[in-house]
Amino acid sequence: MALHLSAFCFSSVASGSRNSVGFNSQRGVKASSFSCLSTASIACLNLQGKAFPGDGVPETKESSLVVCFGEMLIDFVPTISGLSLAEAPAFKKAPGGAPANVAVGIARLGGSSAFMGKVGEDEFGYMLADILKENNVNNEGMRFDCGARTALAFVTLRSDGEREFMFYRNPSADMLLQEAEIDFDLIRKAKIFHYGSISLITEPCKSAHISAAKAAKDAGVIVSYDPNLRLPLWPSAESAREGILSIWETADIIKISEEEVSFLTSGEDPYDDAIVRKLFHPNLKLLLVTEGSDGCRYYTKEFNGRVKGLKVDTVDTTGAGDAFVAGILSQLAVDLSLLQKEDLLRDALKFANACGALTVMERGAIPALPTRDAVLNAMLQFAT
Repeated sequence: MALHLSAFCFSSVASGSRNSVGFNSQRGVKASSFSCLSTASIACLNLQGKAFPGDGVPETKESSLVVCFGEMLIDFVPTISGLSLAEAPAFKKAPGGAPANVAVGIARLGGSSAFMGKVGEDEFGYMLADILKENNVNNEGMRFDCGARTALAFVTLRSDGEREFMFYRNPSADMLLQEAEIDFDLIRKAKIFHYGSISLITEPCKSAHISAAKAAKDAGVIVSYDPNLRLPLWPSAESAREGILSIWETADIIKISEEEVSFLTSGEDPYDDAIVRKLFHPNLKLLLVTEGSDGCRYYTKEFNGRVKGLKVDTVDTTGAGDAFVAGILSQLAVDLSLLQKEDLLRDALKFANACGALTVMERGAIPALPTRDAVLNAMLQFAT
């Protein structure tokens, strides 16, 4: 099948060792590395399952629906780590795209989610739509473009599991979503509206993104933002910084990585709480900073702290941050009072950390996202 994708860009986005998480082929984990939860605490986590009808369009529950807006694409991941793209003998096809990863992650954890975005009217686009259905994600907001292909990303895996990307977007269908194609009724049903920054890079998707976020705010929906920095897709580092920060104060919840803290503050120390607080805007309810296997930090107006992570040996870090986001949003969608209760928020973040850790133990993003039972079993292992 001809892909007609002549334009691409390549850049390393590999991070330092602090953001690496390890792997064990038997999916084992090191108990000494995890901050323990009691069995009672795990039982109290807001992780209720949800039954969906079998027609591919899950029933949405207004009080707990998370709508994820943005890109969905195909990741091609080398079957052997530590090689360049040219050296890799073969690639594993894996569905991905940060907002779509979060939507599937929430559904796998028993939550209610929907994806809103655009793919090509091609075999990959149809495959992605089917994957959403198979994972009980509402895809009513998904659109198809007959004039553009579904986006592709080739992801190299270094020997430490960190990644480099080569994107094929010339343009890709996700870049062409228009405001008129947005299902605003679906957004208004949501408890949380989640998105990244890649949909801000070009028109018409940028205007569609801004319009969708405004509709969510006007409807009283909680807005969640994970910038998910991918510098190769932006015209320049400065345009990326400006674009990401242009909607910063719209968000109620923001998740960023330690590298993104440094990028957004022009190289300042991402481990300094005073520096991180510079990114806390007056209407923000929760700021999360992820640190890979080291866990995460959390900041609200009233309190802040750190939650240790679950250390495993890395196969592929693709989707780990999205799994973390799915873990925390799946619980906030059920009970927003976690934002005011530090002890319960910490328990929720331990769960989210475990989601991220389990995800790095397999290749690809969506294929590696854990189920609720897998996460709870891992947490119980350290509570005993």
